[in-house]
Amino acid sequence: MEVIQGGVTAPRGFLAGAARCGLKKEGYDLGIILSERPAQAAAMFTTNQIVAAPIVLSREAVKRGEMRAVVVNSGNANACTGEKGYENARTMAEVAASSLGISPDEVFVASTGIIGEQLPMEKIVSGIKDAAKDLWPEIQSGHAFAQAISTTDTFIKEIAVKTKAGGHVITIGGAAKGAGMIAPNMATMLCFLTTDCLVPSKVLDRCLNHSVARSFNRISVDGHMSTNDAVLILANGESDDPVIDDATMALPIFQEALDYVTDHLAKAIIRDGEGATKFVVIEVSGAPTETYALQVARAVGNSPLVKTAINGEDPNWGRIISAAGAAGIPLDEKRLKLYIGDVLVFEGGVSAASAREKLLEEMKKKEVCIRLHLGLGKSKTEFWTCDLSHEYVTINAKYRT
Repeated sequence: MEVIQGGVTAPRGFLAGAARCGLKKEGYDLGIILSERPAQAAAMFTTNQIVAAPIVLSREAVKRGEMRAVVVNSGNANACTGEKGYENARTMAEVAASSLGISPDEVFVASTGIIGEQLPMEKIVSGIKDAAKDLWPEIQSGHAFAQAISTTDTFIKEIAVKTKAGGHVITIGGAAKGAGMIAPNMATMLCFLTTDCLVPSKVLDRCLNHSVARSFNRISVDGHMSTNDAVLILANGESDDPVIDDATMALPIFQEALDYVTDHLAKAIIRDGEGATKFVVIEVSGAPTETYALQVARAVGNSPLVKTAINGEDPNWGRIISAAGAAGIPLDEKRLKLYIGDVLVFEGGVSAASAREKLLEEMKKKEVCIRLHLGLGKSKTEFWTCDLSHEYVTINAKYRT
């Protein structure tokens, strides 16, 4: 597999563009992706019971299994905005469709930003029309789209890969945004994936679920779940290679490439977590099932006490054990083994004799690894999070200002 330049425009047949609507203080804040031919589509959405208007609209539209375009704004979530908010989301689809010469039902609408405010539709409509006039398959157009979907992100998140499988050349591109409200089950994140392979929507849906379960659903910045999360993949078949389905040997290779892309983007979101200074890997092994291991890992990864200790480079392993014990599933402390990096700190229910200097060295690293063995089985998992800093508080205390 080769990592290539570009993002959503790397696969053939995809154009992108962006516009400045004034929803954010600076930079692009509205983006469009267009597939030059109808694309098979699959999507996953937030599990929050309160969902934004564009999620309601797009969740219904994607059931057709085919889409042509994406229109996204940042700076305003269009969430908790009532019937008018839904009408505004629908207007976004209609204006984009009219500008692109397609049906409104072929447009996936997404928004991210402040909750509870109506969209300034005059600016939005103008921005959609401007972006639609300036769509290109160039790398820079993909960059502009990635910038347009960002909010508190400090860098754009995109990737593209190419690989071969038999008679197939598989190219997948992607762009994502994150930064805050990141918790398991895709919280405040948007991700848009493109491929020029021909993959039926039902197969595409299964592949996307597999990849998301192993990437975006295993990350957390602050344990907070958003109203607007969505991951969309479009497969337009522009490569003109044979269809990729359960009967082809190319499907596992396609899945591997998709896993790589979502893994990369999920980790980029964590590395750019609001105020983050450290990337944290939590490995849980020795569990009865993978789900069991994931529940423990999430409990540790979402613990403010664990995350603040990591920020302060404090090897307070008691917080880790306490968080694991609060995961809501049975654990036997006498079977537990806890490592920070390669340093054993807890075993058999008591503190392990460990070199404090080496432990402090592990805590000073930019990437901190917490390894917890449960001693209850053979299943394992990995979870990614970041530390919680003073800067996180500053960013979120002043988000509206």
